[in-house]
Amino acid sequence: MLSSSLEVCSPANSLVAAELDPCALDDRRWLSFMSSQPDATLFHHPVWSRLLTDTYGHRALVLVQRASDGQITAGLPVLEIRGLLGGRRLRALPFTDHCPPLASSPAALARFTTNLTRWLAVEGVRRMTIHGQLAAAPGVHLVTRAVRHVLPLGRTSSEILGGFKGGPVDRAIRKAERNFVQTRISRSPDDLALFYRLHVETRRRLGVPVQPRRFIDTLWHDVLGAGLGFVVIASDGQRPMAAALFLAWNRNLIYKFSASDPRYWELRPNNIVIWTAIDWACQHGYRLLDFGRSDFDNQGLRNFKARWGARELPLVYSYIGGAPSGSTASVPIRALAAVIRSSPSIVCRMMGEILYRNVGANVN
Repeated sequence: MLSSSLEVCSPANSLVAAELDPCALDDRRWLSFMSSQPDATLFHHPVWSRLLTDTYGHRALVLVQRASDGQITAGLPVLEIRGLLGGRRLRALPFTDHCPPLASSPAALARFTTNLTRWLAVEGVRRMTIHGQLAAAPGVHLVTRAVRHVLPLGRTSSEILGGFKGGPVDRAIRKAERNFVQTRISRSPDDLALFYRLHVETRRRLGVPVQPRRFIDTLWHDVLGAGLGFVVIASDGQRPMAAALFLAWNRNLIYKFSASDPRYWELRPNNIVIWTAIDWACQHGYRLLDFGRSDFDNQGLRNFKARWGARELPLVYSYIGGAPSGSTASVPIRALAAVIRSSPSIVCRMMGEILYRNVGANVN
């Protein structure tokens, strides 16, 4: 059991581990601190940790650092993953592209990093991975794993659209409109099956395991149902062409899942789906859209996101207890992708059930 306090940390900056049960998830001090941080996203929100624990059964906790007056100065949601042989690892957080520690200042982040490495040693936790950047410190390996793209908003949608004028994004949006591609924003349970069908087929086409249906069900009910996200669906009024699921909280919008039917790509439904989300975000005072992770070698995806005016930023992950081994897993991953692509959709779903539960700590 994780301890409730640590003697190894100085009294002014003790690091506390609190179990994320329903009561602790709603701790007013943590929620207040988290909500005060402009970089906090839905991935920091307790609803996301609950989603992961409900789906995969791993134990969730939050690590917070307090000043001498008891105020939180830094914090990070974490999932504890117990290996088949009894070992423990911590990850913050699986199934997220970017979930950095929240800190009130660079100095607070530096103290949090030091306290965290000491706490892990005392607890006997050999490895921890953070999908974000800690401060540079002994024992912390900072590795740029990929890139992410962020589109600053803070303008009207007309102003953003004007910046696309004459370019490929503008032409794609206009083409979709000329071909009467319609979009709608939904949180309705009635659209869950539609989205999931497109989602499974898209993951199969890409050779990627799909999340268990219960993950999507819980996401739909607990996150979208609470107004913390939505789905944009593009269709011709009858046939669904594309859909995307966005996470929305704290004026930060995350483009989480995209799905589409390749038969309709020529009509550019994916473009008008994204544009609909941007328009919604501008109307609701959001400050940025995070397009998520892109691998270095996926130049086509990187170019697509850059066309929207998004800034490409290095995606730095932090490793305590050893740096990642590198690309040795690329061969089995390619083999798995080939199997999924050539198999029925049920294989894609079965692979997700097996892999995400057992090695989900290492995948998004």
